[in-house]
Amino acid sequence: MSDDRYFKNPFPNYKPEIAAEFIDFETKELKPEVRSSIRNSTLKLIQYLERKLEEEIDWKDTSVYTGTSGYTLLYLHLAECFNDERYLQKAYSLAEKSLKCLKGRRISFLCGDSGPLALGAVIYEKLGLSADVQFCVSNLVKLKNEVLELGSSLPDELLYGRVGYLYALLFVKQKVTSELIDTDLIRSVLLVILESGKYLSKRKKVTVPLSYEWHDKNYFGAAHGVSGILTLLLQVHERLTTSEVNDLIRPTVDRLATYIFPSGNLPSSEGSTSDKLVHWCHGAPGAIFLFSYAYKVFKDPKYLNYAKGCADVIWLRGLLKKGYGLCHGTAGNGSALLFFYQVTGDIKYLYMASQFARWCQDYGKHNCRTPDRPLSMFEGLAGTIYFLTDMEKPMRAKFPAFIL
Repeated sequence: MSDDRYFKNPFPNYKPEIAAEFIDFETKELKPEVRSSIRNSTLKLIQYLERKLEEEIDWKDTSVYTGTSGYTLLYLHLAECFNDERYLQKAYSLAEKSLKCLKGRRISFLCGDSGPLALGAVIYEKLGLSADVQFCVSNLVKLKNEVLELGSSLPDELLYGRVGYLYALLFVKQKVTSELIDTDLIRSVLLVILESGKYLSKRKKVTVPLSYEWHDKNYFGAAHGVSGILTLLLQVHERLTTSEVNDLIRPTVDRLATYIFPSGNLPSSEGSTSDKLVHWCHGAPGAIFLFSYAYKVFKDPKYLNYAKGCADVIWLRGLLKKGYGLCHGTAGNGSALLFFYQVTGDIKYLYMASQFARWCQDYGKHNCRTPDRPLSMFEGLAGTIYFLTDMEKPMRAKFPAFIL
């Protein structure tokens, strides 16, 4: 296996006596001195980020993925994790400016207007600004027309498509007065995502119940592909019928599993024989979420075994030369391992995540490639800070813009 995309993992494989240096086996959390070390590193990285943002922030990009709303999301996260009002005020300031620069071109949480609108609604709710909450929610709901039009050119995937809009609705419903987002709207979005998948399978004359494409290609990963779509659907499976879950989603998960490489990794797309990408966007770090939720919903241990295979390849090949970000970097891979610790309760995976956090604490010292947006949430430093913050309370951690 070529190592041109990743660094050889220098950390010892899991053994209880090694993990005990980092983890309190009684509390099942990191030891206080380890948390303190991570906190100190995180605060230094926050200071660096803020200095660079004063010079480099691009107000033309309002997206969560690479733009100003990614920093909004980070500050909201820091405010909640550190219980610090100053970060909420910084999130508020960013949200106010971002909402004045929306382009009206895209609808997803990560790359469209629904991200800034959803974040604005949550921040205004926390500050008691009810009229502004209503403004954000009403404009978020107005985006539904293109989403609900089955014949539109809109894709279904997370990064740009319908599932990205679905996440925004669920994010607001979870964190703001729930009645503001109509349950019928969520159900309608779920139905059109299912109908779109059924329609493409029928058009392609394939036996898998649900098919999804982006740019005429059947991607498997979390950002553009079926892993991301089905992960969101399984997170809200109680809003689906038994038939929709068992007859549409489950067979599609099973078909995807047939493509798993012997390594435990997943190809980026149908027809690819390249076992190279170990990214959240393409490969095992995104697939581990899908197989874990399939295990939670269907209670079949085969899905847990698929997820364990994903964790193994992340551990072996997850320290990426591409950088430290969430989408295709070490922080995203560490977040995937942290999530799998939540699923299994197995200290082994908390240990693995903690070692990836150690790597990220040495941000910039590994001669990684510099991403196009080196400060951003999904390509750069903001996402790394988000992951390190999550390490302090492992059972509370959630991969941003993906896990509810």
